[in-house]
Amino acid sequence: MPTLDRRQFSPSAARNRDPILAVLQRVLPDAGLVLELGSGTGEHAVHFARHLPALRWQPSDADPAAMPSITDWVAYGALTNVLSPLCFDLAASPWPVAAADAIVAINVLHYSPWESTPALFAGAAAVLPAGGVVYCYGPYRRAGVHTAPSNADFDAWLRSVDPRFAVRDLEAVEVEAQRCGLRLDEVIDMPANNFSLVFRRG
Repeated sequence: MPTLDRRQFSPSAARNRDPILAVLQRVLPDAGLVLELGSGTGEHAVHFARHLPALRWQPSDADPAAMPSITDWVAYGALTNVLSPLCFDLAASPWPVAAADAIVAINVLHYSPWESTPALFAGAAAVLPAGGVVYCYGPYRRAGVHTAPSNADFDAWLRSVDPRFAVRDLEAVEVEAQRCGLRLDEVIDMPANNFSLVFRRG
């Protein structure tokens, strides 16, 4: 570890990591490379890689300010299956990862402009093999309606932070995935009114 510990800690990451891990253990491939988009603090990358040792984990984030925390979490974890983080905007093409076996995006779609959603699926279609998984976690509206009052409040807060941010309509996300040849395979209810969406490339 560096002398200066630059790790950041996210309370939500600590809360949701085990329910998410339970889904990932079931839907991710047995081996291969997982590209994580929007790694944030880096806590998830280390936690998941520790429990999924046959998978190589590639953390990434669009925000250069996230890199020190991710880097130090990777160093702290001392795991051989976690790669150094990449800094890139998922809307940029091509991605710096030419091939991946699965993509994980936790709390990404609502914290980014809508244009990031079609860009995510277009990028995924370019790097995933047939049957490759895209896993998206977060709150979603269903049939144009929030699934809980707390999600409506969260949506209003997101828009106050940045008018381009919002809780997305699950059906609109599915349409963008379908345009890129990815089908929505599962919708899984998660704690705190969130959902796991599991897409597979056809």
